[in-house]
Amino acid sequence: MPVNDDQLWLIDTQGDLDALCPVLTAADWIGCDTEFVRTQTYWPELCLVQVATETKTACVDVLAKIDTSDFRQIIRDHASPVIFHAVKQDLEAWYATWQELPTAIFDIQIAAGFLGFQPQIGYGNLVKELLGVTLDKDQTRTDWSQRPLTKAQLHYATDDAAYLHQINDIVRRRLEDCGRYEWVLADCKALVSPGLYDIAPEDAWQRLSSVPYLPIKIQARARALTAWRETRAKQADRPRQWILADKTLIQIAHANPAKINDLHDIAELPAGIVRKQGEQILNTVQCANDELANEQFDLVQKPTPVPPDKKQLQQLAEIVRKTARELDIAPEILATRRDLTGILNNEPDSRPLQGWRRTIIGDKLLDSC
Repeated sequence: MPVNDDQLWLIDTQGDLDALCPVLTAADWIGCDTEFVRTQTYWPELCLVQVATETKTACVDVLAKIDTSDFRQIIRDHASPVIFHAVKQDLEAWYATWQELPTAIFDIQIAAGFLGFQPQIGYGNLVKELLGVTLDKDQTRTDWSQRPLTKAQLHYATDDAAYLHQINDIVRRRLEDCGRYEWVLADCKALVSPGLYDIAPEDAWQRLSSVPYLPIKIQARARALTAWRETRAKQADRPRQWILADKTLIQIAHANPAKINDLHDIAELPAGIVRKQGEQILNTVQCANDELANEQFDLVQKPTPVPPDKKQLQQLAEIVRKTARELDIAPEILATRRDLTGILNNEPDSRPLQGWRRTIIGDKLLDSC
């Protein structure tokens, strides 16, 4: 049953948080969820962390003026993987706030996918299917940065953590019975890498898939512009697309503007950005051109990927579908169309060729190429 008013525990004082920490330390397991806001900022603003143990469920008010260091250490170093659902955005908000991550997590959404449930199944649907409990979702679009929090908000937030252990017990037992528990742990382990949540400006170009295939001069300018945009977005705490849209960034790299009027000639570049950031954009382009002239860039233009042979792609897709049917899981858990295209283009880091997938599906796909 959903939690009642007596079970609501809002942690917004140091004394309450200090009282919670021994409960977490003694727990065999910890379920965790977060609430955050991110509509007009680069970084998500973490507002609430919900935790659940065998005996207690609590909501830690991250916006309260309390020292969370002991609490975070318990979460970070807990003996058992901390249980989440659809963890990636939670971890992004966690990392943005504290520049650290839990050491080990177990994502029950990922786990459910390995048991034949719909990939990316929602928490409410999973609770309904496994436990027969219907959760109230009327606070889905609430503003979690507003204080004080209402009872309705606290009920919603508490429910999001309260059932994690029961679901974990069910899915873990089923995964162990069919020998897939280690597969899930491997996929979850990949999510606790800081590099997923804090992109270095010089690596920001990797978000734009077309950049490696551009001519060297254009590629150099595109890389420089994405680094500038990432730095600017972080400093201003605004979404990167608000600073400069991807399409417009590539257009600037192609145009190689030298003066403000050149920027005005780029149709999709808003006049406000030219007025406020035009000189910085021109300086970024000029610096990239200077580094090119001084041979400071060591770049290679990748050949444009050849569209895969449709017959070959269909053959690989059928192998994936057949294996997925045998395992009673969705094919995309094993390999997506993009993964298969990567294999046909001889990309060694293609997902089906890594870890447990290599044994289950990767070698079959390579043998068929």
